[in-house]
Amino acid sequence: MSGIAGYGRKMPASDDALVVLDKVNKHFGELHVLQDIDLSVTRGEVVIVIGPSGSGKSTLCRAINRLETIDTGTITVDGEVLPQEGKALARLRADVGMVFQSFNLFAHKTILENVTLGPVKVKKEPKKQAETEAMALLERVGVANQAQKYPAQLSGGQQQRVAIARSLAMKPKVMLFDEPTSALDPEMINEVLDVMTDLAHEGMTMIVVTHEMGFARKAANRVVFMADGRIQEQAEPEQFFTNPQSERAKDFLSKILTH
Repeated sequence: MSGIAGYGRKMPASDDALVVLDKVNKHFGELHVLQDIDLSVTRGEVVIVIGPSGSGKSTLCRAINRLETIDTGTITVDGEVLPQEGKALARLRADVGMVFQSFNLFAHKTILENVTLGPVKVKKEPKKQAETEAMALLERVGVANQAQKYPAQLSGGQQQRVAIARSLAMKPKVMLFDEPTSALDPEMINEVLDVMTDLAHEGMTMIVVTHEMGFARKAANRVVFMADGRIQEQAEPEQFFTNPQSERAKDFLSKILTH
């Protein structure tokens, strides 16, 4: 997807914050991977997080879903502070969809079973209703004709689209994507980014860690640039890509946009 000037989406008008990180810190041993992170994501906003390897992007994403614990600070989703554990955490996790680099599908279950598992087990939806909704979602991501197959029978791009459908089946308030195309062959990347772009334009709140700069230009309301465990700067995509303010961002863009 080529980034076309002026393509980025405007910020949602509402100041209705859905995800708020306040002074979040995280260490891995001596390494201070998240340093005083303040970030607020509005309902319906698409925030793309970019930066060099080791900058804390994936840890940030995983902390929002509490796959990583934080040392200090708070993370709230729709006004509720992330609980430590237990049923309250499971409930909150259902509101936060997550798509990883690896597709994490259950190999011994069909595509349809993979997508219906959460709604039936966690949300106690009737199986028939879950299947009807799952088929609609598989149709939406373009793999409805694969419903009775097993993950190993699908391409990487198809599996990742199933993973997106599986997250959407839980009717999340926000979707987190942690480098969802980095494990894919180049020809499969666009089919996944196309689904994500459609989601963005439909108003899904999304936080996306990615190396795909064309997608960032096209789908983001805001680009957040991280380096050394900190948010170095954030701006609308056109401004960020044409006029970065920090030296770290200028250096990063000069390296990736010339190749």
